[in-house]
Amino acid sequence: MNTGVKITAYAAALAATFGAAYGVGKGVGPVEEPKKAEHGDHAAAPSEGQAPSKSPAAADGHAGHEEGATAETPAAAAANLPGGLQVSDGGYTLALETPTPATGKSVLKFSIKDAAGKKVTAFTTEHGKELHFIVASRDLNTFRHLHPVKAADGTWTTPVDLPAAGGYKAFADFKPAAPGAKGVTLGADLAVPGAYAPKPLPAVVPTAAVDGYQVRLGGTLDPGKAGELKLTVTKAGKPVTDLEPYLGAYGHLVALRDGDLAYLHVHPNEGGPGPDVSFTATAPSAGTYRLFLDFQHEGKVRTAAFTVTAGAAKATAPAPTTTVPAAGDAADDAGEHTHG
Repeated sequence: MNTGVKITAYAAALAATFGAAYGVGKGVGPVEEPKKAEHGDHAAAPSEGQAPSKSPAAADGHAGHEEGATAETPAAAAANLPGGLQVSDGGYTLALETPTPATGKSVLKFSIKDAAGKKVTAFTTEHGKELHFIVASRDLNTFRHLHPVKAADGTWTTPVDLPAAGGYKAFADFKPAAPGAKGVTLGADLAVPGAYAPKPLPAVVPTAAVDGYQVRLGGTLDPGKAGELKLTVTKAGKPVTDLEPYLGAYGHLVALRDGDLAYLHVHPNEGGPGPDVSFTATAPSAGTYRLFLDFQHEGKVRTAAFTVTAGAAKATAPAPTTTVPAAGDAADDAGEHTHG
């Protein structure tokens, strides 16, 4: 269909449909001694001397609350929102300079601005990078784990290949190098103009094949309860026991909730270079999630993707029924996962 859409209005509807989730995907099996809760301390905390931003709460402010429960204040509701659902949080803002990239290969530019509107230039290195940047399509069929380069003025640049028109979301995960600063995960919408044809979410299956490798997912994702997710990597029926370090670990997992694309907070477990990589995760709500496991072998990073359901009921937002303003038909290459 070719009716117009306003991406920001759609994103707001999605945020109103869902309440809270958690922050950012994690590495697994660190090569060095893992730092406890390296990303687990992500919170909405401004750097020293900065006033916190006034981030909006969810539309109703009461997702998951019992009827008759005491209403949250706007500040408390905003503090309970997960990383990735807000463009501004903790006194920081993800400012996209290229919010409408073209279909296919293009360049994304963005910056992180502080409460005074100045570009942040100093960050703390985590998992080998000062900032982690991910782009995913709204239908969760396209996933990009990118590695942008920072200029002296705080502008970040990265090439990207977005295969089809439609809505995407960009996530920036970082920790400012400021006294008392904590990790922040911000999210902002991207709109690729053209005829939008969203793909259905892939089926729930325990195995994924990528580039000659097979990855099996074990364990369950349960709402409100921590559980282990174990992924086993094989090739030609044989276990892969020599996975290579990627971002200081033997694997990296990102989990996104279907509908609002909220990040699920995932904790790595210690382990060796395969065939198993293990994570501890807690789903913030019942619903459908997409898991993206990055692993490196023989010098190349590959991504295995899974659809999983947490709880008995699905809590996904309504599927989009409109399109980005069309400039003609666009080729669809959904399901592709690449690294910049």
